[in-house]
Amino acid sequence: MTMLLPADYEARVYAGVLGKIIGVYLGRPFEGWSYDRIMEELGEINYYVHEKLGKPLIVTDDDISGTFTFVRALEDYGYPQDITPAQIGQTWLNYIIEARTILWWGGMGNSTEHTAFLRLKSGIEAPRSGSMELNGQVVAEQIGAQIFIDGWAMVAPGQPDVAADLARRAASVSHDGEAVHGAQMLAAMESQAFVTADLNTLLDIGLRQIPRDALIAQMIEELRELREREPDWQVARHWLDAKYGYHKYGGGCHIVPNHGLMILSLLYGEDDFQRTMMIVNTSGWDTDCNAGNVGCLMGIKNGLEGLASGPDYRGPVADRLYLPTAEGGRAITDALTEAYHLINSGRALAGQSPVAPKKGARFHFDLPGALQGFMPDREIDARGTLRLENVAGHSVTGNRSLALHYTGVARGRVARTGTPTFLTREAVTMPGYGLIGSPTLYAGQTVTARIEAEASNQDPVMANLYIRLYGADDELVVCRGPATRLLPSASTVLKWQIQAPPASPISEVGVELHAERRADGTVYLDTLTWGGTPTVKLFPPSHSGTLWQRAWVDGVDHLWAGDAIRISQDRGTGLLIQGTRDWEDYRVDAVIRPHLARRAGIAARVQGLARYYALVLCSDQKLRLVKALDGERPLAEVGYPWTYDETYSLGLRVAGEAIAGYVNGDRVLGVEDREHPLLSGAVALVCDEGRIDVLDVEVG
Repeated sequence: MTMLLPADYEARVYAGVLGKIIGVYLGRPFEGWSYDRIMEELGEINYYVHEKLGKPLIVTDDDISGTFTFVRALEDYGYPQDITPAQIGQTWLNYIIEARTILWWGGMGNSTEHTAFLRLKSGIEAPRSGSMELNGQVVAEQIGAQIFIDGWAMVAPGQPDVAADLARRAASVSHDGEAVHGAQMLAAMESQAFVTADLNTLLDIGLRQIPRDALIAQMIEELRELREREPDWQVARHWLDAKYGYHKYGGGCHIVPNHGLMILSLLYGEDDFQRTMMIVNTSGWDTDCNAGNVGCLMGIKNGLEGLASGPDYRGPVADRLYLPTAEGGRAITDALTEAYHLINSGRALAGQSPVAPKKGARFHFDLPGALQGFMPDREIDARGTLRLENVAGHSVTGNRSLALHYTGVARGRVARTGTPTFLTREAVTMPGYGLIGSPTLYAGQTVTARIEAEASNQDPVMANLYIRLYGADDELVVCRGPATRLLPSASTVLKWQIQAPPASPISEVGVELHAERRADGTVYLDTLTWGGTPTVKLFPPSHSGTLWQRAWVDGVDHLWAGDAIRISQDRGTGLLIQGTRDWEDYRVDAVIRPHLARRAGIAARVQGLARYYALVLCSDQKLRLVKALDGERPLAEVGYPWTYDETYSLGLRVAGEAIAGYVNGDRVLGVEDREHPLLSGAVALVCDEGRIDVLDVEVG
């Protein structure tokens, strides 16, 4: 049934995503600090403080990764209105790499999420995996259910009952009791915030979704009464600490104290984004989680304009965010891209067709302020020559574009702007949660960009696409596409098929402007996108660099890389994955030498650890084509004698619904999969309980 969505749905989802990541980036550097320590060392948190603490601003964070990963269950299962906790739990198993991504890996009975993951992995389905009966009250009532809930609200705008129900299903994978109530409360408020701005109305609607005698409900009513008589937020925070603080609600990070701080910041924030962020961050405890949830709510409620009412929170971030999961091709992403994933999930649930701004261009800049990760280049030859601005117009199929305001461009001085496609230099050594991900752009693919020169420009300027890639000694190397002379008022489409050395991951793509004589002016970037089948050798490298190893998403127990890639898997099936879900029809070839493996092979159209096609040599002397999708089943098999420590060239070709397997150049197996086929995805090396050596991997 088709349902109406708010007219400004897209902009409000984008504002919610921005509010979430801004809040996390604000609170992450001092996560877990007490109020007293924050006041003593930092004072009130009115803006980003990462530099004071010597930490990066844009970081991997479980609060962001879980929020924008678990909601993918909707897309993966065809947008069912009645998605089940078990399906969401299966989504956990597909995207989470054990001990490496998304969760706090604090151990059974210590980290709620880790405990739930271990339950799921052992075969206990959700919601029992997160139940209080199984895990105990203290573990079950920690904060994680609330942390990850924003996406479920943003796909149900103006439908608080639906949002709260989705929140209950998602939260029950890992939590129970008051943790689920807090998640339902927040989801209902965020859903209603698409159509209602009044805070007290939002609180009333949220409270309708949880039992009247719930502890969360009791605490909220007490905070509302306190706000009526006490004007000082610090006095209110002291009251909250005394009655509902960590000394009363134990475990690593309990829902009750932190939910209380969120409500307190909203009540005392005077409907101002900066003041609300200041209160929730200065108050301490789980600062990045609390600020992320509150930031999302405030973003939805007050829109993009509300984010701009104080200092510039958006500029330093430039929409950048990281999602390290088993789907490595989506690890390097941006707020606008993730917003449209949520928007299209919401549209699907409402019975509406998806939207793809500017005919599906990867970078389209079509909402106010969107930079999609683009920043002015800071290399010596480009530093200080460029200012970026999202502006209305200068687009053929959309409403907005990215203005490149350049000054002082001349011989030896260029203007250059790019966006990450893989690890930036800063991300390579990121502390805390590491960034696991694959490049989004590969050799053989064709990049196109539409640009337009401002009519008032006095002089022509030369324009070209460029990439940066990691080469010998892991140095970043700039490669340039063909240059085009751009006259004032002129527009053109830059087009370039990427060429790169083997195993040289592309780190950045962008546009470069240069001139022989001084040029000042503006060029508008309407779109930048790419497509086509990659033609690339993923191993071995042709140089001495090592960062090509980081392009592989490590879902195996042990990994070594030298003259060969050596994989060892202790139990079950391990995947070493590279590529993106954009890859559709292609062939992957690998030279593999099994050594004491139950199964050894390659996979295509990989969409996580539990969704793929694989061609595997099996210990029962069979060659099988298998499909993994909520379990694994064989599609075809044939007897194939093979021996350990012999070398085999395996090939897997996917085209539409057709899948074919090759050994040593001969087509051995073929099948058409018409039942819920996997139509796109990355490639992987497969090892099951043993060791394999891999000597070569190519995609084309």
